[in-house]
Formats: sequence, structure tokens, C-alpha cells
Amino acid sequence: MNEIISLSRMSKKGDASDTHTARSFGMQRSETIIRGNPSSDSGKEKKDQSPFRFSQISLWLDSYTNIFSDFDPRPYSQRALSHDFLSEIKRASSDKESGTLELSFLIDRKKRDHNLESTIRRRLKAHFKHHVELLKKEKDKTIIRGLLFSMVGVVLMFATTIVIFRYEKNSSIITSFLIVLLEPAGWFSFWEGLNTIFFESKSVNPELAFYRKMMNASITFISQDSALI
Repeated sequence: MNEIISLSRMSKKGDASDTHTARSFGMQRSETIIRGNPSSDSGKEKKDQSPFRFSQISLWLDSYTNIFSDFDPRPYSQRALSHDFLSEIKRASSDKESGTLELSFLIDRKKRDHNLESTIRRRLKAHFKHHVELLKKEKDKTIIRGLLFSMVGVVLMFATTIVIFRYEKNSSIITSFLIVLLEPAGWFSFWEGLNTIFFESKSVNPELAFYRKMMNASITFISQDSALI
């Protein structure tokens, strides 16, 4: 089933229970809205502008401010995105394939501002790209940390081997202590490094996949009559 998400403003008190989020499911509802949309002059245009294709995430907007944080006074070109907005598109994009995604905003035709929409489109792309770069750096740092752990482990195990090889016959309390200390430390560092490389580094993959998907998505604004919204 396809889904339309309606974003409305949170109350100034910040109570999440005051957030009005309406969802309409099913193709019957979708087709009714498309047929009643006077902004499309032909069947082909209706099909092209349909906000209900499987590869699309469609959101109703009361105004452009629905996309952005209430607490950020900066212009749209710099303003932080709304947490509710990001949560909704993350949930809606979870079953969409990367490279085919379209993010469509449905807004009253009387409220549309094409210049502002271009600014918002650039801001969204910049936000998604920035987070892709941050997450890639975080993943790379995690892998490098794992490599360092493993290298330290190899060095400690090699040192233990030297101690055993050279002083096994004439062992003392000091050499015994070094063996007891270095051998488990080497094993721990080595395996902890491998765990960091192959498992811990993957913890950012879901977030990275989401932002990559949105970075490559096409972003469109579609006019709707207020009576339909």
C-alpha cells in the first residue's frame, strides 16, 4: 500500500501529543484525489504528477515551515530540518529502493512560491549530503580504530613470543609476569580490533543508507487545491 503523510506544526509547548499527523492508505483514496486534481490537464500529466507511485514519499504541507525546526530562526537556506519531518521520511523510505526514490510535497497552490521551493530543495540536498559525509567519516574512523587495535594486539603477541622464546629456559618471576600480562592483552586487542572493523563499523549502515537514499532522491512540489488538502 502507498501512503500519504500529513505534516502539521507542533504546539509551541513542544508536546508531541499535539502533533497532528494524518495518514491516508489505499489506492481507492489515492485515485479519488488524483481524479479531483484540477492542476492536471491530461491523463498523462495526472499519471506523471501522481503522488502515489510506489517509489514516492508524499507529504501534505500546511506551509513550507512544516519541513523545518520551530526553534531555528535562520533563513530556509540554513535552517535545521524538523525532527518530525526526518522521522516520517525515514520510516516511509525504509521499504523504498535507493536510486528510485521521489520525495513529493503537496501544498495548496495559493501558498506556493517557486523561488522558495528552489531554496528548500537545495537545503534538503545539502542536509542529506552533509550527513552522508559525516557518517562515512565516522565509519572510516571506526575501521581505523579497529585496525590500530588489531595491530597493537599483533605487536603484543609478537612480544610475548619473543619473551617465551628467549627466556623460557631461564624464566624468572618477571618473565612469567610479562607472559601472563602480554599474552591475554594481545589476544584481547587483536579480536577487539576485528570486532570493531567487521561489526561495530556496520552500526552506522542504516543511517548511512537512509541519507544516501535521500541524497539521490528527486524532490518535487505539487499543487493541490485547499479543498482536497
